[in-house]
Amino acid sequence: MKLWAPPANVKVLAGVDEVGRGPLAGDVVTAAVILPSCHQIVGLADSKALTSRQRENLYEDITGQAITWAVGRATVAEIDRFNILQATMMAMRRAVIALLVKPDYVAVDGNRVPNWEYRSEAVVKGDGRVEVISAASIIAKVVRDTEMVALDRKYPGYGFAKNKGYGTPQHQEALSRLGPTQVHRRSFAPVAREITEQQAALF
Repeated sequence: MKLWAPPANVKVLAGVDEVGRGPLAGDVVTAAVILPSCHQIVGLADSKALTSRQRENLYEDITGQAITWAVGRATVAEIDRFNILQATMMAMRRAVIALLVKPDYVAVDGNRVPNWEYRSEAVVKGDGRVEVISAASIIAKVVRDTEMVALDRKYPGYGFAKNKGYGTPQHQEALSRLGPTQVHRRSFAPVAREITEQQAALF
């Protein structure tokens, strides 16, 4: 697969990626990163292709060497209100707005960009092709995974520390047995189905 490069006149490039569009529980988390051209970060790659230890080590390198970085999110309530796509776009916008340096171009992982004022481009599989998107994917992944581990302690039995909110068989069995928590996405079909079945059982 070909690597990607921004237009020739770009001086400040930000990369943006998200983690958590597919899970049944938890916020969707995004990150935006601007790296110096002379950074010394080795091993940047799609966060999904890395081990948790590799991600954590790279997280320290990225946050230590980045010109600026920021995290954005959309809550479970926003996901249920606006849908996951629109919530993800909101979270991306929040991450870029929070950067301490304004980018003159933004590379976004995926096939669409938010409706915003920045010059930008969607890069399919960008988390494996563009270093600043890789960096953003790693930050977003580490932040969200850490939050899901904390939610596992708050809501034991669902396996959040292991499944990170995704609809694994163990998670769906627990959802059926224990019912949805406040951090479950009620607009997602498996959760909505459990709510409907529990309500029907009351009558």
